[in-house]
Amino acid sequence: MIRLFALFALGLVAACTDPNDLDETPAYLGNFHLGHNVVVAPNLIKGPASREATREEWVDAVTRAMTDRFGRYDGTRLYHLGVSVEGYVLALPGVPVVASPKSALILNVTAWDDAAGRKLNDKPHMVTVVESFSTSTLLGSGLTQSREKQMENLSRNAAKLIQNWLVQQNNEFGWFEDDGRPAKEKISVLTGAPTTQAEVDFPEAELAPEDAAAEVDTAPAPPAEAPPTE
Repeated sequence: MIRLFALFALGLVAACTDPNDLDETPAYLGNFHLGHNVVVAPNLIKGPASREATREEWVDAVTRAMTDRFGRYDGTRLYHLGVSVEGYVLALPGVPVVASPKSALILNVTAWDDAAGRKLNDKPHMVTVVESFSTSTLLGSGLTQSREKQMENLSRNAAKLIQNWLVQQNNEFGWFEDDGRPAKEKISVLTGAPTTQAEVDFPEAELAPEDAAAEVDTAPAPPAEAPPTE
């Protein structure tokens, strides 16, 4: 939690993604199909100078954002995503401009391969989200946005960063490829040229790689019990 409190103390950190792409073709994730979308918040911490939000509200907001982003994939292999919301700051209204904080969200993510019955990343992957800079948040979203809008924006940014991380893991380790081969190798073979970061569209977010399946029906149904998030 040291990193959590450090982020809250800084207040002003550049946002690292744009979540306004849901009407575009989803980023490539191999044969990915979302099974369980499990969001919990058992250890939720509210940062300093923050509006109040309940565990239930965060679970609802993040669940909606994850469904909107990952429900678009129509692969034939089930993968489950477990998210634990760890801490947040919802910028307060009426704070002087020089001290106006930025809203922030921290969560841990675990991906599961349903067919293999195991985690794809041994340790939860931490994602740090800070509100996007815009004309409505330049002076701090607390001055211009409702609490609900702040939560919605942070949750959408979080889902996009999680997608970026999954794309990177698939490029590097073939997490969602039927043959388990890294996606970047296949792109290199098809193009006949050395694979570069630009060619495979690696995400720009600072996401550290961590830690690959039998086919299912084209419209698979999730198993009865959800996996743990850690």
